[in-house]
Amino acid sequence: MSHVSNRAIGVLVLVGLLAACRPAESPPTPPDVLRIATYNIEDVRTADLKNPAHPRLKAAAALIQHLRPDVLLINEMTYDQPGDPGYTPGDPEGQNARRFAEAFLAVAQADSLEPLHYRPFMAPTNTGLASGFDLDNDGRAVTTVPTLPATTADGSPPPQTPEGRAYGNDAWGFGMYPGQYGMALFIREGLTIREEEVRTFRLLPWSRMPGALRPVDPETGTPWYDDAEWAVFRLSSKSHWDVPVHLPGGGVIHVLASHPTPPAFDGPEGRNKRRNHDEIRFWADYLDGAAYIVDDEGASGGLDAGAAFVIVGDLNADPDEGSALGNPIQTFLLDHARINGDVVPRATPAGLAAYPNLDPDDTAEWGLRIDYVLPSENLRVREAGIVRPDPAAGGLPVSDHFMVWIDVDLPR
Repeated sequence: MSHVSNRAIGVLVLVGLLAACRPAESPPTPPDVLRIATYNIEDVRTADLKNPAHPRLKAAAALIQHLRPDVLLINEMTYDQPGDPGYTPGDPEGQNARRFAEAFLAVAQADSLEPLHYRPFMAPTNTGLASGFDLDNDGRAVTTVPTLPATTADGSPPPQTPEGRAYGNDAWGFGMYPGQYGMALFIREGLTIREEEVRTFRLLPWSRMPGALRPVDPETGTPWYDDAEWAVFRLSSKSHWDVPVHLPGGGVIHVLASHPTPPAFDGPEGRNKRRNHDEIRFWADYLDGAAYIVDDEGASGGLDAGAAFVIVGDLNADPDEGSALGNPIQTFLLDHARINGDVVPRATPAGLAAYPNLDPDDTAEWGLRIDYVLPSENLRVREAGIVRPDPAAGGLPVSDHFMVWIDVDLPR
């Protein structure tokens, strides 16, 4: 039997496990409750999404069909565009969220699961977009997209290559090709995205932020990014989105989505640690209505006072441990007056038993809480949790992250 067939059987085992543990892992959602989730599926590429039999994406869809969120952010899904190895010239851009919704989520992955029908949203990100600058200061500005290995037969992401890292380190956000590690938002049928009110902040220069943590070479005391680079260097490694969602009953909830760069893979100058800090700080400034904030359409200002919101995504920082600089999660988010930082999703007893070396609130296999669904203080939270499939059950590993979710009363 082929390796792929073994993996496919693993998907069925995983689905059976999910069906058996449905009450413990995710309580049924009452009609007046909104379930919001975030999931970093890990390096989903266009070629993967064009293959409806892709084993890892089928397993991911099974997990999502089990949890059945109303609002779902997926991190690390390629924004398809020219330069992406899987992109077909002439195709419309940004179709990968639709592909996942139609070919995977709208198809029941087992007899025990039901399809999900979502309205997808994607927007461009900074990942893998050549800057034209030597941003890693290695003496060359790499602007040519390298040839990269394809996804493996079992659907696992291929490893990074030296050529890919060299290109990605000089891009506005790390990516070995344009659009890699993008974001996608999925809204269930019955909810509506207010398209005309969506705000994105992909192009906002980091230097506009008062007190920005501009990296400095500690050996020379000179800025890591020279003045020409710093003037145009983008704060967001991917993007920051404010997506207003219209709810039954007339309420609106703002989905504030991002995926800051990891506070690692740099040097003594700490350029990624500083960027991660300020990417997280952006949300606090947005809630405070900071004057420097200008969206990609030129509109200024932050989120209206009193608006209901959730901050979602892989923020790559833990409030208690890890390499983040200055504890930005606690400082800017958990302690913010407009955020209910007391809501801490935790794994179920079964999830704890499956990963005995992890803390109850860890959302990544390497032992950190980095994925968040943070509600505004004016939302009433019913339930919260982390989905940790048991690897001993024989299912296909989907990601090194776990899906995180909360249930809130529908805002009116």
